Amino acid sequence: MEKMKRISFNRNEFSGAFGDIGTDLPLITALILAFGLNITNVLVLFGFFQILTALTYRIPMPVQPLKAMATIMLTQKLAPNLLYGAGLAIGITMLFLTLTGLLQWLADRIPKSVIRGIQFGLGLSLAQLAIRNYIVPQGLTGLFLGAAGSVLTLAFLGNKKYPPVFFILALGLAYILYQHRLETFSIPALQLTLPRFQIPAREDILSGFILLALPQIPLSIGNSILATRQTAHDFFPGSNLTIRKIGLSYSLMNIVNPFFGGLPTCHGSGGLAGHYIFGGRTGGSVIIYGLFYLISGLFFSQISEDWLLAFPLPLLGVLLFFEALFMMMLSKDMMASKSDLFIIFLVGGIIVAVPYGYLAGMIAGTLLSKFIRKYWSPAE
Repeated sequence: MEKMKRISFNRNEFSGAFGDIGTDLPLITALILAFGLNITNVLVLFGFFQILTALTYRIPMPVQPLKAMATIMLTQKLAPNLLYGAGLAIGITMLFLTLTGLLQWLADRIPKSVIRGIQFGLGLSLAQLAIRNYIVPQGLTGLFLGAAGSVLTLAFLGNKKYPPVFFILALGLAYILYQHRLETFSIPALQLTLPRFQIPAREDILSGFILLALPQIPLSIGNSILATRQTAHDFFPGSNLTIRKIGLSYSLMNIVNPFFGGLPTCHGSGGLAGHYIFGGRTGGSVIIYGLFYLISGLFFSQISEDWLLAFPLPLLGVLLFFEALFMMMLSKDMMASKSDLFIIFLVGGIIVAVPYGYLAGMIAGTLLSKFIRKYWSPAE
């Protein structure tokens, strides 16, 4: 029986706790504001499953909003109820794939070079998002904050005594105090508010499956399951993390979330890298991160849009950009093989450039890998 990893709480775990906030917070805020979602429901459920996941895995296993679903919701302006129906639909679908062994069957047939390509493609996508959406639109201010945050990160990355996120948060707070008057922010009264129970409608489950869950499934299998397991093994070689365990926790979150107004969520290789590179080594970083959302949702549900949008996007972009770099750097162990490297670049490029890129990349990369092994053996 595997010995349970100890959960720690120290300055490095605190630093690592916010390594994935650049991915999560803007997306959560956008969904809340665009669709008028119940803030208590969203934040409490998101924080609760962070903590439950940390206690289950004992490593900085992240919980993130489902990105493909969120993007389709925001761009096509679908009815908010579809989000809950789609969450339940994908939870049931992933539970079926896990319990029948189909998820493991897929994992056994997708080569490591393809998984590295998925990680590389995800890194490229996150880097583009950080630069194009978080830093450049803010003009000179964005470039200044992005450059300052990058210098601080490079200077203190890996420093156990002075982790970089402390300086990023301090810079962000200084910017808020400089840019806004404190009286422009409404400070809500401390009041306990609990999530409300709801039952997704049958038609929302069916429509949500077709419109939202189906486009999300290839991304979830590629990134949330396969790439996450590989990334966990990269950072924690002794961890006995199985496809079945990840699939079950993914399913549980999405079966429970819709009944309490929580966002559809997943695990993610980029989030795991984000927690790790900024100092997280145990589930402590994820618990700290989860408490941030849980306490906000329970006691500050009347929080204003000003507070949600206060932290400067360029600094979130810096965190996201370094997370992306480390995701791409995970491919360095396969650079000795020309064929593997070609597959990594091919899959990564497809993910960035092609609609349904995760599905197309997995199929193309797997078929090419089989062809190379059978018919072509170039000098490595």
